[in-house]
Amino acid sequence: MNKKILIWSITAALAGFLFGFDTVVISGAEKKLQLLWGSSDMFHGIVVIGMALWGTVVGAFFGGIPTNKIGRKNTLIWIGVLYTVSAIGSGLANDPWTFAVFRFIGGLGVGASTIAAPAYISEIAPAKDRGKLVGLYQFNIVFGILIAFLSNYLLNNVGDNDWRWMIGVEAFPAAFYTVFALTVPKSPRWLLTKFRNDEARKVLQIISPDKDPEALMLEIKDEMDNTVPNENIFLKKYRFPLILAFLIAFFNQLSGINAFLYYAPRILTEAGLAESSALLSSIGVGVTNMLFTLLGIYLIDRLGRKQLMYIGSVGYIISLTLVSCAFFFHWEGSSMPIFLFMFIAAHAVGQGTVIWVFISEIFPNHLRGSGQSFGSSTHWVLAAVVPSLVPALFASIGAGVVFMFFAIMMVVQLLFVIFIMPETKGVPLEELSKKLIKG
Repeated sequence: MNKKILIWSITAALAGFLFGFDTVVISGAEKKLQLLWGSSDMFHGIVVIGMALWGTVVGAFFGGIPTNKIGRKNTLIWIGVLYTVSAIGSGLANDPWTFAVFRFIGGLGVGASTIAAPAYISEIAPAKDRGKLVGLYQFNIVFGILIAFLSNYLLNNVGDNDWRWMIGVEAFPAAFYTVFALTVPKSPRWLLTKFRNDEARKVLQIISPDKDPEALMLEIKDEMDNTVPNENIFLKKYRFPLILAFLIAFFNQLSGINAFLYYAPRILTEAGLAESSALLSSIGVGVTNMLFTLLGIYLIDRLGRKQLMYIGSVGYIISLTLVSCAFFFHWEGSSMPIFLFMFIAAHAVGQGTVIWVFISEIFPNHLRGSGQSFGSSTHWVLAAVVPSLVPALFASIGAGVVFMFFAIMMVVQLLFVIFIMPETKGVPLEELSKKLIKG
């Protein structure tokens, strides 16, 4: 593999590290903040926790605009700035509303990163390695999650304001990432959509030195020539990729993954573990997530996207059913972490590895930012709604019913994989675009 492509892909994928860290770091502090500010379950879920998620929704909804207008690279740089400002502001906040505003700013970075980073990597990657390279984004997400769980555990009880350190420490990797994002080149496919042919040619010569850059440019332009100016993803001919993006994002969140990651210590505590054991078990969740994501990245260009979704769907159904039964029948103690680790493993090797790769592949070059914005927005609207409701749902209908609902939704996901989802492994982006539009 071209070393420069690998380095640039890793750099862009570091946005995923901040995504994972920012998403989960709140889990170690959320109960402390609820006690500190005396928030009700509803206010705590919707404002203190949910504001970051709604920021993510806005970032995902509008992130396609800068990704298309100023480019993938420049958007990645601004994402780093948003993360840095959010971490510093949240760590210094003295009331729930100020905290929520700065967490909202971080959410903007999370949402935009799910568009810009996978789009950038998919557009510089060769078809045979596209899955594993875009998968680096997901690996960095779960690595960020692991480091956030570990950071929370190490910073727990370091003082009366330990939550400030838990939240604010993110400023260091955020500033580091922002500097490194300045070093990557612009996407050649984006450059061609802006008719900046000379710049695109130079980048193509670096990422594909064994191929004629003129021939590559002709292939990319051929796909562009079959499009209509100012068209959008909601035209009839793009209905199939639009449906695919919606469904894979819909099922990703109806598995309950974000609800679990946000409230992992709370869920483990409800299952009978002491607070320190729950935080320690959360680190085990992060390790499991990372190891099985690595397995998914290894397999995605070998078995394909669809096969991983088969494996993940079956794993979801089994593990979520066991988690639900554990709450219904009071299987307290060591069994609950095992069931939850099974759930995380199923997610990591399936949906976790596949979603951002798949959405980054199925739209044509000139609409990739808009298409990913749609898929990402679907993902994050549900990621905002579901975790925001978790405290109230656990208190009203119980955790067992909630997890059983997630298990039933994963049965429906399995049917989607069997009957609707196409395989995209190893197909050049331009060829794949033509097939799905016809399909």
